[in-house]
Amino acid sequence: MKTAIALRHIHFEDVGTLAPVLSEAGYSLTYIDPTVQTLQVEQVMQADLLIVLGGPIGAYDEKPYPFLKAELELVRQRVESGKPLLGICLGAQLIARAMNAKVYPMGVKEIGFSPLTLTAEGQQSPLAELGDVPVLHWHGDQFDIPQGAVLLAKTDICAHQAFAVDHRILGLQCHLEADPARIEQWLVGHANEVGQTGLDPIALRSAAAELGERLTQAAARVMRAWLANLK
Repeated sequence: MKTAIALRHIHFEDVGTLAPVLSEAGYSLTYIDPTVQTLQVEQVMQADLLIVLGGPIGAYDEKPYPFLKAELELVRQRVESGKPLLGICLGAQLIARAMNAKVYPMGVKEIGFSPLTLTAEGQQSPLAELGDVPVLHWHGDQFDIPQGAVLLAKTDICAHQAFAVDHRILGLQCHLEADPARIEQWLVGHANEVGQTGLDPIALRSAAAELGERLTQAAARVMRAWLANLK
C-alpha cells in the first residue's frame, strides 16, 4: 500500500472529502500535527504523497509561530526531492515560499463559495474536472506563482488560485477538500473571522447545503485525475 502523510494544523481542516479518493487509490493516510509534533524528516520524505493542509495563520508567520520554520524547511526538501506534493491554502502558500515566491495579504478576505476561472493551462489540468462547480474560499493571503510553476486558476478577488509544477506538485488556494456536510465546523472554528468580516453564517450554511454532493463529486474527480497523473 502507498503512503500519504497530511500535515494538519487545525483539527477540522483535514483532507475532508478527498479521504475516500486516497483510500480507493491505494493510499494509507497518516496525520501529523506540526504545531505539537516533531516533524520526522525521513518519515515524511519516504511517503509516496505529502499533503500540507490549511490553517488560520500566515505562511510568513514563523516569528510568532516558530514551528513554521521547521515545516517550511521540510516542504522545501520535499519540493527538491521531486516527489508528489499537494498544498491547500496555507499549504500552497508554504510551497510557494519554499520555491522562493512571495506570500502576502490581499487586503481583503475571500470567504464563501464561488467557481474558479481556469487559465488555458488549467483547462488542461485536473482542475478542469470542476466545471463550473463553486468551491470554498477561506483566506486573506495569496501567493505569487513560483518560478517553474504554471498558473492554473484565478477568481475576481484572488488572481492566483492554483499552480502546478509538472504533474507532481499542485498548490490550491481554495479549499477543494472541504466537506459541505461539515460546514458547521468551519463556521464555529472560524466564528471570530466570520463575525469580523460581517459574513452571514446562515448564507454560508445554505450555500454548502445546496452544493452538497455536487461539490463532493467534483472534488473527487479532480483528485482522481491528479493522482492518476502521478503513476
